[in-house]
Amino acid sequence: MVAAPRLLDQVRACCRVRHLSLRTEQAYVGWIRRFILANGKRHPRDMDGHDVSAFLTVLATRHRVAAGTQNQALAALLFLYRDVLGVELPWMDAVIRAKRPRRVPVVLSVDEVQRLLLAMEGRTALLAGLLYGTGMRLMEALRLRVKDVDFAQRQIVVREGKGGKDRHVPLPERLAPSLRDEIARAGHVHAGDLEAGHGAVWLPYALARKYPGAARERGWQYVFPAQRLSRDPRDGMIRRHHLDESVLQRAVRSARLRAGILKPASCHTLRHSFATHLLEAGQDIRTIQALLGHKDLSTTQIYTHVLNRGGLGVRSPLDRLPAA
Repeated sequence: MVAAPRLLDQVRACCRVRHLSLRTEQAYVGWIRRFILANGKRHPRDMDGHDVSAFLTVLATRHRVAAGTQNQALAALLFLYRDVLGVELPWMDAVIRAKRPRRVPVVLSVDEVQRLLLAMEGRTALLAGLLYGTGMRLMEALRLRVKDVDFAQRQIVVREGKGGKDRHVPLPERLAPSLRDEIARAGHVHAGDLEAGHGAVWLPYALARKYPGAARERGWQYVFPAQRLSRDPRDGMIRRHHLDESVLQRAVRSARLRAGILKPASCHTLRHSFATHLLEAGQDIRTIQALLGHKDLSTTQIYTHVLNRGGLGVRSPLDRLPAA
């Protein structure tokens, strides 16, 4: 008799059937494990909404997690009960979701962006330039494949962005030479991997089975490959992944400090700055929405609140007083 798979293995299997990202899978497994341990290793079938509420309350009061983190934990537990265990949730409405504060994003001025980029060099400078020049998210840039860079049309195809949608973004002309060099470098790395008996990159969904040779084709390789081969946690295969996000995050932080920028700028700040500077230049908001890949226009409209208009165009009454 074959033993039933363990609960966390069932969670992983359900995540993969639904094509959830590896990051979402890891987050859900982590929260579900933490929930079980916090309740004395009781099986979730033996718990209910009161246990879920108590767990979320401890996260908020004792651990002081952010609202987004608390809601992610709730999403993981709802996924467990609904999709993995197939349990009805009559208590779902009683579980209160944390209200996320709506904050105005940090945006750099054009001068600050220039200072930041000048303080960087090499691959990380190219990546930071792509984030600002295209509005791509950090992981979208790192997961960029060679075939999706179109120099002739001067555009980049962003595959499987947030929400699973593809979109086109402009390829900045000033980055084209560096991007060509980076793609050539990735080609040399790939050739070496092939000689060593590797060179098969991870492909999404069932593409590897449908097109057995595609994983070794140059066009499917990452533009920014990692320095070393590693074991893929999804299937245990030895592959070359893309550059880890921490490399660029550390480089941006170091450059910010060297450039003397006091704002708490991050990689995502470059995306915010891309959108805001386009608005300042008179670009229509619908176009910016499409470039950013926002499903809802209201998400894009937050950038109208950070335009450099001196307090939304209002002149302070203090400045109307006669000089002392």
